[in-house]
Amino acid sequence: MEKNVSFEEAITKLEEIVEKLEQGDVPLEDAISYFKEGMQLSSICDEKLKAAEEQMAVILGEDGELRSFAVGGEEA
Repeated sequence: MEKNVSFEEAITKLEEIVEKLEQGDVPLEDAISYFKEGMQLSSICDEKLKAAEEQMAVILGEDGELRSFAVGGEEA
């Protein structure tokens, strides 16, 4: 599983896996494979959400107000 997949791509693939598993007629070996892939996708989504939270914490001050921050060396 590629870690450079976007959050949206990972969620879409994860939803597809859930749909397949919910159908209930998946052979056990395939279900295990889908489950493993789903866990990897879930981990990727979790990492991307944590990174987004960290970025938002930098952008927002402790009081929740928008702070000035530098982008490419220029203050915004």
